[in-house]
Amino acid sequence: MKKRLSLLLVSAAALLGTTCPADACTGITLKSQDGHTIVARTIEWGGSDLNSQYVIVPRGYRQQSLLPGGGTDGMTFTARYGYVGLSVEQENFVAEGLNEAGLSAGLFYFPTYGQYEAYNPAEKAATIADLQLVAYLLGQCATIDEVKEAVARVHVVQIDPRASTVHWRFTDPSGRQVVLEIIEGGKVCFYDNPLGVLTNSPGLPWHLTNLNNYVNLHPGAAPSQAWNGRQLSAFGAGSGFLGLPGDITPPSRFVRAAFYQATAPRQATAEKAILQGFQIMNNFDIPVGAEFADGKVPADIPSATQWTSATDPAGRAIYFRTMYNSAIRCISLKDIDFTRVAYRAVPMDAVKQQPVERISIQ
Repeated sequence: MKKRLSLLLVSAAALLGTTCPADACTGITLKSQDGHTIVARTIEWGGSDLNSQYVIVPRGYRQQSLLPGGGTDGMTFTARYGYVGLSVEQENFVAEGLNEAGLSAGLFYFPTYGQYEAYNPAEKAATIADLQLVAYLLGQCATIDEVKEAVARVHVVQIDPRASTVHWRFTDPSGRQVVLEIIEGGKVCFYDNPLGVLTNSPGLPWHLTNLNNYVNLHPGAAPSQAWNGRQLSAFGAGSGFLGLPGDITPPSRFVRAAFYQATAPRQATAEKAILQGFQIMNNFDIPVGAEFADGKVPADIPSATQWTSATDPAGRAIYFRTMYNSAIRCISLKDIDFTRVAYRAVPMDAVKQQPVERISIQ
């Protein structure tokens, strides 16, 4: 067990270390005409293959939190609700998921700006690792209000001080969404997020204020103008978005996500909104070489964006595609009997190679 925990700690530190390119997740929220709220997101890591899995967790499944310094006897928690999670590196590190009550939860990297409380061994029975908070809350909560109550009962800590902090997004079937950020040594901040966009650092209030720098942007074409007798006109379509930041930093991705989301036509059905979400998220795929100096790419993977997901809380379905297979796959929670299903963790990709359909010409 100690050897396995050591591997878990190394994985967590490598996955979230502030010296590595781990801070690139982008999330959006779409509404469909039939009343569904869709949350979509990417997860990035260019340092290695995350070996991501989907996990099926039945009601009554018992887990225990890891602790700093190698402890394995943190808070014990048992799932009241079954859920489906998308995990990274280890099956108990759920980065995105949906439970049978329709609560969606996900973590996003939040380096430098987050700060959890210091670990107190006397409180280990109520202490949970930040990378396991999504699993805990999906198993316990049906609504945003219940999430807030559950977070107030626990102490969230890092299991390795070398790792980055994270912040979290929660959405329930009503469409209500909040972001949780823990700052200043354990101060818990919940922010209502009607905009529905989230990236990484700085904190959500800063990103929302920063949008004011782009008040001049608008969809469509910019009007022609005359400057001292010279007529100026756009080179082509989309000139109203001229000045939209194109780099991969969290502030720039937040601005792009906000404007792409705001200008997306509302789709008639949840399924069409899901597909639209994947199309929008295409704009946030990060080539693996973009995060490293020339010749310093450490891993032989096809993309720094390792997977993209879209979730329909009201429809009880979660969809994903990966860097190895761009086909969209769906897990419907309505098809799962969480009182009978066995716990399982399954690799997202059985074959790590993009399928290519060859067209035969006769």
